[in-house]
Parts: sequence; C-alpha cells; structure tokens
Amino acid sequence: MSKSKTSDSSEESGSEIISKAGDPVLARLLDSMEPSVAESFTEEQLSALRRVVQVRGWHGHSVDFRPTLIFPFLPWSFYMVLLFGRNRRALSSSEQFVAGIMFLVLLSLMGLTAIGFVFIVLYLIKSALGIDLFADESLGIWEEFKRLFDD
Repeated sequence: MSKSKTSDSSEESGSEIISKAGDPVLARLLDSMEPSVAESFTEEQLSALRRVVQVRGWHGHSVDFRPTLIFPFLPWSFYMVLLFGRNRRALSSSEQFVAGIMFLVLLSLMGLTAIGFVFIVLYLIKSALGIDLFADESLGIWEEFKRLFDD
C-alpha cells in the first residue's frame, strides 16, 4: 500500500513538473530525468532550459523531408533528412566562401539553362518562318515540335 502511495506522489510531482515546463520537448527532457533532479529546477532554470530547447527546434523549415528506408534483408533501418530553409546562424569565413562559390555555380547553371532555352525558341521561330541557314541540314527539333501538334 505504501508503494502505491509513493508512486502516486511521484506521478503527481512528475505531472506537476511537466505542466511547469509548458513545452512538450522540455517536458520530455524533464520526464527522462530522475524525479528528484527534475523537481530541483527553479522557475528561472526552467525558463533558461525552455529558451535553449526552443532555439534547437527543427520546426521552422520550408522543406522537412525525413524518410526511413527499411531493407527486409538487413537488421537495420536507415533514415535520411533533407531540410531547406533560411539559415538563421552566422556563417564562418570558410562557410561564406563556399556559399559564394555555390551561388556562382547555381547562377551560372541558371544562366546557361536560360541561354539554351532562348536558342531553342529562336531556332523554332526561324524554322516556323521557313528560314534555312544551311541547305539540307536540320537538327530535327522543328520536326519533333510539329509532330507534338499534328495528332
């Protein structure tokens, strides 16, 4: 009987601590501690823990993709995390350099794609107008384009 009273009082103090936490992540953190340690936190310490837990949250991403890969012939499963969002932390100088290089590469690829698209559109316009720059030579793009609309 005394054992059930002890467990009831620890459950009450545990739920009291969880309600004091006010944050589900902080509540799980406190719940994973020994009750005597979790109960020893002051309101100021709980507030500091709440701020730290909120900073480490993963809920502010534009894309949050976390699939789990399970292979039937292996005893393990694997997971992959793909996150996209605005970077809110300060970058080191080496990270700034890499970010600059990646920006230039991305800008170059987008520029090349745009130039290729413009050339294809100009080629289609030339072919539609019947302009033949080289006699009996064709890339075949105009024929494929016409076949899309002939059906």
